[in-house]
Amino acid sequence: MYKVSEFSKMTGLSKETLRYYADIKLLEPVYIDPKNNYRYYDNGSYLVGRLLVYLRRFNFSIQEMLTVVNDESFENLEKLIKAKKQDLETEITRIQNIIEEMDDFFEMGIGEDLDD
Repeated sequence: MYKVSEFSKMTGLSKETLRYYADIKLLEPVYIDPKNNYRYYDNGSYLVGRLLVYLRRFNFSIQEMLTVVNDESFENLEKLIKAKKQDLETEITRIQNIIEEMDDFFEMGIGEDLDD
């Protein structure tokens, strides 16, 4: 078993994040020592912790992360990641369109009027 500080270094999740995740039941310690309230995590916790790091990086909300973790079979994980990827691709297209509109705006010479 791993203490919080050790587990934090292993997973890349800060101690504060681990406390928060425990509070919302996203990633709870497997054991809490009743004498000193030290929290401990195990290898299974490590796998979930690393998954959560990726899900955060993939722009998953806390609620979406809870859905993934509560679906212990991870049956819907691929579907959820593909949907998140599609959302990001849509956002990229939207931003590229805005950049093109900006370029068109300046090519029309309107941008020169703004400098005056």
